[in-house]
Amino acid sequence: LCCECGQAHPLLDNHLYNFQDEVDDELICHICLQPLLQPMDTPCGHTYCFKCLENFMQEYSFCPMDRKKLSFQQCHKSSLLVRNLLDKLIVLCPFKAECQQTMQRCELEAHLQNRCPGFKKYKSELQRKKNPISKGKEDPPARGETNTPRDPEVPSGGSSLVAESSGAAVVSLGTAEPGLVNPAFEETEEDLPQRTSLVAETTTIEIHREDPEEELGMRIVGGKDTPLGNIVVQEVLRDSVIAADGRIAPGDHILEVNGVNISSVTHCQAVSFLRHPGPVLHLMVLQEKGFSNKAAQQDSASTNREVIHVTLVKRDRSEPLGIKLIRKTEEAGIFILDLLEGGLAAKNGKLSRNDRVLSINGQDLRQGTPEAAAQIIQTTESRVNFVILRQPGVQLGEPVEDGSTSNSSSSSSSSSNGGSPVHHRRRPDQNHYRRKSNYQKKTVAIKKEPKESLGITIGGGRDNKNKLPIYVTSVQPIGCLFRDGRIKRGDVLLSINGIDLTHLNYYEAVSALKSNAASHSVTLKALEILSLNSPEPSLDIREQGFSWSPLWITWLGLPSYLHFCQDIVLSKGNLESWGFSIVGGFEESKGNQPFFIKTIVPGTPAFRDRKLKCGDEIVAVNGVPAIGMSNSELIPMLKEQRNRVTLTVVSWPGSLV
Repeated sequence: LCCECGQAHPLLDNHLYNFQDEVDDELICHICLQPLLQPMDTPCGHTYCFKCLENFMQEYSFCPMDRKKLSFQQCHKSSLLVRNLLDKLIVLCPFKAECQQTMQRCELEAHLQNRCPGFKKYKSELQRKKNPISKGKEDPPARGETNTPRDPEVPSGGSSLVAESSGAAVVSLGTAEPGLVNPAFEETEEDLPQRTSLVAETTTIEIHREDPEEELGMRIVGGKDTPLGNIVVQEVLRDSVIAADGRIAPGDHILEVNGVNISSVTHCQAVSFLRHPGPVLHLMVLQEKGFSNKAAQQDSASTNREVIHVTLVKRDRSEPLGIKLIRKTEEAGIFILDLLEGGLAAKNGKLSRNDRVLSINGQDLRQGTPEAAAQIIQTTESRVNFVILRQPGVQLGEPVEDGSTSNSSSSSSSSSNGGSPVHHRRRPDQNHYRRKSNYQKKTVAIKKEPKESLGITIGGGRDNKNKLPIYVTSVQPIGCLFRDGRIKRGDVLLSINGIDLTHLNYYEAVSALKSNAASHSVTLKALEILSLNSPEPSLDIREQGFSWSPLWITWLGLPSYLHFCQDIVLSKGNLESWGFSIVGGFEESKGNQPFFIKTIVPGTPAFRDRKLKCGDEIVAVNGVPAIGMSNSELIPMLKEQRNRVTLTVVSWPGSLV
C-alpha cells in the first residue's frame, strides 16, 4: 500500500482518495475524471493532474479538451489558491475498519504515519512477513522464473553464433524455400555473384539507472508464444533511460537480460525480466547493421574440429530443407543458425546449430555466402550432400516431428553475428502461437445515484498514434463500477447507454462517459480479453512503477472489427531490397497465423520510410488480403512489386518496459 494515501496503486500513478462529499466539477481532471492532484495549467486555459498530463503528452501533442497544439514544457503549476482549495478537500481514512477519521487531503499522509491504528497494524503485519525472507533480498533477478536455463556447456570465452538469436535475420536472398528467402530482393543473373549480405552482430550493453525502479523506456514485441519468436524492440521512447544511453534502437533483438537467456521465453516472461528493478542492467542484443559486400579474409577452421558428411533427400525440387543460414563478421564461410522444427533437416537430426558448411553437392563454400548455398539447394532435384565442420562438444539436435519455433519463412537475408554461444536442445513448446487469445463480450447494467461517478480511468482513442479502441486503465475504489465488480482493468469499452465508443477519439469518449454517468442507470458493453492458456503469473506486482497499459500480446486477441488498418506505401529502386522480413502465414501444423514484420534493415526503403514497425501485422498487399496465405504465396507477391508496394497493416503498441 502507498504510504501517502494508504491505497494500492502503481508507483508512478496518482494517489487514490475517498472523498467525503461530491467534488466541484471545476476541480476535476478531465483526463482521469478524479479531483486534481499536482494541478498543471495549459496555455489554452485548462487544468489537469501533473501525472495525467505527462502520460498523455507522451502519446499526443495537443490539449485533451480543445485539441490545440501543446507541449508539456508549455504548461506550468496552477496557482497557490487552486492548490490550497484542492488540499483542503475532506477525505476519509482508507482503513475504515479500524479508523473512522476524516481530514483534509493534505493531512492524510501525516495521519497515516503518526495516528492511524489501521495503517500501524498493516505495517506491523508487513514487517512480520518480510523478516523470514530478508536474507534473500540480495539474490540476483529470478532466473528460476523461466523454464529455459542456460546450457551448462556454454564456454566462457570466444566469439561465436548465438543459436537462439533472430530467426528472421538469416539466410538467402534468392530462393522460395521457407527459411531461405528475402521477400524484398530483386535480382538478375548478373547480380548474383556481387550480391551483398545482411550483417548483424551481438553486443552486450550495460544500462545504469539512478532510480532502480525507473522504467527503461522502450516497447517490445514478440516471444516464443507468438510467430515472432524472439523479443524485438519496437520503439524507444524519447527522454527515457534507453534513449539517453543511445545504443539500443528499434528492431534490435534482445537475447539476454542479466545473463539469463530470454530468446526462448514467452512474451509475459520477457516483460517480467525487463521490468525487474535494479541499478544496473546487462542486455545482450542482436543488432542488424545493414547490407555489406565485405569479403571474408580468412579461413579460421581449426584442426581440432570434426568434419561430418550429411545427406538430405528431398521428395521434389521445391521441398524446403528448413535450414537457416548466416555469415559472421569475424569468421569466413556459412553457419547454421537454426533448424525449422518439422522441417526435413530437423527430422533428419544430423545437422546442428553453429555447424559451418564447407560444401554442398561438391561445391566449395568455405569462402561462400548463404545466397550461393541457397541457390545450390534450390536447384538440386533430390539429394543434398553437406560437408560440415563442427566444434567438439556441440550436441546434435533431436529429430522433431512437430514443433513450435516461429515460422520465419520469409527472412531477410544472411546475417553474421558474434557473442557467446548458447546451445539448446529443441523441446516441443505447447504454448506456441496456436495458443490464441480469446475474448468475451459482457453487458453491465447498474443502478446508481446521479452524482455517483463511474470511478474508472481510460486510455486509447482513435486519435492515439496506434488508433486504439477505448480501454479501462484503472477502476478506482470510489465509484459504482468498483462496487459492481464486473468491469476490470484492461476491458475494451464498446458502448455506454447505446452510444458507440469504438470509433471515438479520447476526448469524445471521456465526454460520452461523463455525460452518461449523470443518469440513474448506466449500461456498459465491454470486451474482456481472455487467455485460453496462460501459465504466466499476474504481472500486476511487476507493474508497480509503470503507468499501466495492456501488454502487446493482449491486443492480438481483439476481434478484427476493432482493428484499425492503415496503408503504408513503400518505393524503391530496381536493385534495392524493401528491407523488411516477415514471419507467420498458414501452415498445416499450426493453421492460419497472422503475418508480422520481424526485422527492418537499416538503410533500406522500409527503414527510411519510418512508418513500418517491428510487430506490425500485414493484413493485405496491394489490396489483396493476406489471411489464409502461406509464406510461399505471399513472398512472390512481394517480390513481384519492383518499385512500389502498398502494405495494409495493423499496428499495436509494444509492451512498455
